[in-house]
Amino acid sequence: MTWNPLRLLGVLAVALLFVPVTSGAATRQQELDRLLTQYHQLRQFNGAALVANEKGVILKKAYGSANFEWNVPNTVDTKFRLASVTKQFTAMVILQLVAEGKLKLDDTLVSALPDYRKDTGARVTIAQLLNHTSGIPNYTNSSDFFAKVSRNPYSVADFVKQFASGDLEFEPGSKFNYSNSGYFLLGAIIERATGKTYAQAVQERIFTPLGMKDSGYDVHATVLPKRASGYELDPKGYVNAPYLDMSLPYAAGSLYSTVEDLYRWDRALYENKLLPEALKQKMFTPGLENYGFGVFIEPLKLDDGKTELATIHHSGGINGFSTRIYRVPATKEVVILLDNTSRGDALKPLSAGLFSVLHGIPPKAPRLGVREVLVSALDKGPIADTIARYRELRATKADAYDFSPEQLNSLGYRLLRDGRTADAIELFKLNVEMFPKEGNVYDSLGEAYLAAGDKEQARVNYRKAVELDPANKNAAAALKKLDAPASAPASKVVP
Repeated sequence: MTWNPLRLLGVLAVALLFVPVTSGAATRQQELDRLLTQYHQLRQFNGAALVANEKGVILKKAYGSANFEWNVPNTVDTKFRLASVTKQFTAMVILQLVAEGKLKLDDTLVSALPDYRKDTGARVTIAQLLNHTSGIPNYTNSSDFFAKVSRNPYSVADFVKQFASGDLEFEPGSKFNYSNSGYFLLGAIIERATGKTYAQAVQERIFTPLGMKDSGYDVHATVLPKRASGYELDPKGYVNAPYLDMSLPYAAGSLYSTVEDLYRWDRALYENKLLPEALKQKMFTPGLENYGFGVFIEPLKLDDGKTELATIHHSGGINGFSTRIYRVPATKEVVILLDNTSRGDALKPLSAGLFSVLHGIPPKAPRLGVREVLVSALDKGPIADTIARYRELRATKADAYDFSPEQLNSLGYRLLRDGRTADAIELFKLNVEMFPKEGNVYDSLGEAYLAAGDKEQARVNYRKAVELDPANKNAAAALKKLDAPASAPASKVVP
């Protein structure tokens, strides 16, 4: 398939707001818009963006479509699912309850939720739920969660019992392990402490006081004006994202908002409207793996390869949506990106480029992924032709395309979904050859061998994945299952 990215620019929905009316500000705004447009033309950003500094908003603009079937353009007040950006709002409500004396950070889980299992709940604190050190397994890591569970509605109590009450993976407080289960439990704690639903609590305690009129809890049945549809980018084009019942992400990822409302949230965090200063600082104090309460606190390197900004940030990814908010407290700069095409891999470099513009550093232009070029060869000829084309491009045009490991990985998984397991193995083997120190590429090759029934080669590659990346839970779980005695119950494999 021949693809011309310029044809995909489509309708750009424009809603610009200048604060400093100077030639310098205009130029900076134009540079920001130029970079966002480049990402959009390459199908690496489709959504709404807002960039601001201490003086106010510099750029606020939307790109592409909120609904592709009807060609409805995105606007700056289009509502996007926030995914895990939700967690900072959950953390804020918990800290408000602490300020009111209704909770304590060192309260145990079982004291906050008396019906929770005593043997584990008595060892986990609310603070450990907030900073992902509880040891409670992450329900989205279950191998059959998305295939068998994600479309079904659950009550909070039923979901906690079935999917957020597993045996602890480690001693609470000793390790960091990102867990949506922990934040689901925080939502349940909020409901018990307030006597209201999580959605009501967030609305009354944050959205209404801050005037965030276009934010709320996403309910599929609700007719919600200006809600974006979610899509995923297949090598051949956009497809509708799989359905997800929003009772499941809950306090870990079920809120929606707009770039304008998130800007209101950003500005409010510089004041004490929602929380006393001392408790607010606890939210932004890094723990293990630089995670505070609902946010990461870590530097972002700009495109000169030298300059680093101290940021408070979080990303989000959910069926059809990717989100990013980067805040720089020292200069009151913020970048907010909401995308409805699941292009989370592009949002971090795009954020770095936008901050680079603010700091007078030339931003790196996005590059077309090599998978976009290879997809036609993948469908028209033997796998050897695709591999030969990849080698040719890497040898002659290494700077023209994105050759990151994810490029071949995405094509390999597409082949697995299409039942072309032998071809997938060859692509994953090529990825291992190109990136021999990347644990994830061995993990993918292991999955392909396992799909082909070659358990021995699967073991070899899973072991290599764990050796290179001990944090690779998928490979570790797969090895555990492969090595389990035939009579023993098999452990769940993390996808």
